[in-house]
Amino acid sequence: MNETANEAADEIRDVVVVGAGAAGLNAALVLGRARRRVTVIDAGDPRNAPAAHMHGFLSRDGLPPATLLDLGRAEVARYGVRLVRGRVEAVDRGFRVRLAGGPVIGARRVLVATGLRDELPDIPGVRERWGRDLLHCPYCHGYEVRDRPLAVLGTGPAAVHQALLLRQWSDDVVFFPHTLEPTAADRERLQARGLRMVEGEIEHLVVEDDRLRGIALADGRVVPRAAAFLVPRMVPRDELLAGLGCARDGDGRIAADRTGRTSVPGVWAAGNVVDPRAQVVTAAGMGAAAAFALNADLLDEDVDNAVRRHRAAAAAAGTADAPGAPRDGAGR
Repeated sequence: MNETANEAADEIRDVVVVGAGAAGLNAALVLGRARRRVTVIDAGDPRNAPAAHMHGFLSRDGLPPATLLDLGRAEVARYGVRLVRGRVEAVDRGFRVRLAGGPVIGARRVLVATGLRDELPDIPGVRERWGRDLLHCPYCHGYEVRDRPLAVLGTGPAAVHQALLLRQWSDDVVFFPHTLEPTAADRERLQARGLRMVEGEIEHLVVEDDRLRGIALADGRVVPRAAAFLVPRMVPRDELLAGLGCARDGDGRIAADRTGRTSVPGVWAAGNVVDPRAQVVTAAGMGAAAAFALNADLLDEDVDNAVRRHRAAAAAAGTADAPGAPRDGAGR
């Protein structure tokens, strides 16, 4: 059950996880089982919400994305993980995690797993069909539309590769360059792969009876198609990480090592926020890797603190045993 932010703000947590997708929840699961005090904060707008099913996740193939998250929330709650519905506005270097509306939750470490958002081209019908019969990932959805007439919309630089890849799922794939200008080498590769190319700017998607029926071009032509693919512009939701001063890599993404550790001590990141190519199963694995590293980092701090307390106690005991020190109430 989700707590309110005010209910969750009463103590310093070992880890605050921002984002309750596969990466965030799997990290919380591992940390909860390690008996860490964990709070997961989520705004409730997962990237894959439009999709009816997810695929490529062993034992969970074909499961609705929302069902996976429901199962995950129930699992982490069994280990004492707190779940808070809310939107994080900022994370101070402290780490004080500030939620919209004012509540603040303190943390020793922070894991950001806020994912990304897909920016779609401004073509009529695209938003309405997104995640239904207008798709992105061949590995996620190619099998479900196998052997059908497929389209690939040339709305981004990766479109040619996507078209070449989709030929594995169907013998009837049409590539629509739209506003792209394929190179001579690209044209040759498409032709050699057995793909047809239809030139002309796309005007809209043709939809009838709540199903994609074709691609309409600006010159009036309509090419019948049963499903279409495009590569959206994937924009990481990395504002919190940027606000903390996390360094970026050569591609402009937040830099993180294999465990998700960023350049800012105490801050980790996992899932699509640092790797746009990560599928659900990959993001879950990234969350687990981050959790192991977070627990090890916390352990180092716990041990250092224990050693300091041990030395202070030993020093105090030594003072008490020194000559002239009061004993058994003497000198009172």
